[in-house]
Amino acid sequence: MQPAINKTQFFRQIRKKPLIVLGPLLIIAVIYYLFFSSSKQNSKYSYKVKKAGFFDRRPDVIPRNLPGDHISHYDLNKLASTPMAVYNKEKVLILTPVSRFYDDYWVNLLKLTYPRELLELGFIVPRTKDGDLALKKLEKAIKQVQTGKKENRFSKITILRQDTDSLSNQNEKQRHALKVQKDRRANMALARNSLLFSAIGPYTSWVLWLDSDIVESPPTLIQDLVSHDKPVISANCYQRYYDEENKKEAIRPYDFNNWVESEEGLKIAAQMSDDEIIVEGYSEIATYRALMAHFYDDKGDVNTEMELDGVGGAAVLVKADVHRDGAMFPSFPFYHLIETEGFAKMAKRLGYQVIGLPNYLVYHYNE
Repeated sequence: MQPAINKTQFFRQIRKKPLIVLGPLLIIAVIYYLFFSSSKQNSKYSYKVKKAGFFDRRPDVIPRNLPGDHISHYDLNKLASTPMAVYNKEKVLILTPVSRFYDDYWVNLLKLTYPRELLELGFIVPRTKDGDLALKKLEKAIKQVQTGKKENRFSKITILRQDTDSLSNQNEKQRHALKVQKDRRANMALARNSLLFSAIGPYTSWVLWLDSDIVESPPTLIQDLVSHDKPVISANCYQRYYDEENKKEAIRPYDFNNWVESEEGLKIAAQMSDDEIIVEGYSEIATYRALMAHFYDDKGDVNTEMELDGVGGAAVLVKADVHRDGAMFPSFPFYHLIETEGFAKMAKRLGYQVIGLPNYLVYHYNE
C-alpha cells in the first residue's frame, strides 16, 4: 500500500507534470458544462410547431433564437388574425402583381396608416418590356423609402421576376377581351401563387392582395377590413372618370368579379366541358349573377356586408391561415372558375366565409 501524498509532494507534481493532475479535472468541467448547461437552455424552448385556430390574446410569434443558434422557432398556436391587429402587432403582407408601375399606386400605398414595422411588401414583375420599365420605377421608389427615416421603412420588401409566360404590351381594352381571358387569368394565377408561396412567412397574420392599378383607397384600408374579422373580405372597386354629358367628375363600377352565384350560372357551368371557364362581366356569358359592383349605395353604411361566391383581386384581405390551409389561385378550371374567382370557390370549399363590402370603395386607374 502506497503512502498518501502530502501537500508539498502534490504541488511538486503539479509543477513538474501539470497536465497529469489538471487534465482530468479540466475534462470533467467541460463535460459538466456541455451536458447540464445545454439541457437547461433547451428546456425553455418548444420545438413543437402545430397549426391551430385563432386566438384572441396577444400573440407571441417573435423568433426564439438560442444563443449562438441559427434556428428560429415559431409556435403557430400563438399566431393570430384578430380584429385588433394593430394592438396585437399582427404582421400584414401586401402582395401586388405588377405589370405596370403607377406613381399614384405607390403614393396611395404610402398613405396607408397601418404601422410600417408590421408591414411587408411583395411584388412580382413579368419579363416583358413593360415589366422591365416597371421594375426600374419600383426599385427607385423602394430605395427612396427604405433608405429614408427608419420609422418610414417597411419591415421587408420582396421583388420576384415572373418565370412563367405573360401577355405583353396590352392596353386595357385588349387585356379585357373575352378571347384572351383564359390564358391571361391562368398566367395571373401562376404569378399570384409564386408570389404568395415565396413571400408568406410563419409570422404573417394577414395577406392583403392589392392590384397595382388601385390608385385610391381610404388610408385606413387595412384596419377597416381587419375590423370585420372575416377569413376573406373584398372592397368594391370603382373608377373615377369625367362625365362629358353632365360636365363633371363621376364614378362607375369597374370590377365585376365580386359576385353571388345564380341558378343561371350553375346551369351554364353544368353544360360546359371540364376545361371551360365562366368569366363574369361579359354579355356573351349571361349568368345573371348578383354583382357587388351594382349594390353600391352612396348613402349606405360602409360596413354593410354581403356574402360572396366570387371575388376580384383589386383589394382583398385574407387571413393567412386561409392560404396556409391550401386556398390558392387555380390556374386551371376549378368548378369552371379560375384565378381570384377560383380562389373564392376554393376558400368556400375549405369552409371559409367570403364577404364583400358593397359601400366600401377603392378606385382603379383610368386609362
